[in-house]
Amino acid sequence: MTAEAAELLEILWGRASTAPVSTSQLRVLFILEHDEGINLRTLAEALGSTPPSTSRLCDRLQAVGFIERVPGAISRRELRLFLSARGRTFLTELRARREHAVEAVLAQMSAGDRTALVKGLAAFCAAAAAQLREGDAMNARSA
Repeated sequence: MTAEAAELLEILWGRASTAPVSTSQLRVLFILEHDEGINLRTLAEALGSTPPSTSRLCDRLQAVGFIERVPGAISRRELRLFLSARGRTFLTELRARREHAVEAVLAQMSAGDRTALVKGLAAFCAAAAAQLREGDAMNARSA
């Protein structure tokens, strides 16, 4: 059931186009939104990628005007990565399209089914947040 729900969401959200960015580039935008000013190496680690591959992703995002590279205050060789105003607008509009797609599905459900879904999603979010905190704590201990 989980796999089916995930696939259906991907199809719904695929209709709410992410063009002109790929899925990998979209991940970069989401990471930068939550951790602005990180450097390329940190971004590559977050993506589980190499700095050269991550740099190419950023090249394309910078070419469409979604991110900005700013020299670091301490070392001019280190570049800090930021979402541009255009990148923020893109994410806002993408979320609105995705939300609209989900709302259209929810409108077809009964009130009772929507209530059950909200309860289940709240429990899912709480469990996922706990797992992320646990993972962060383990990473902090090993660092």
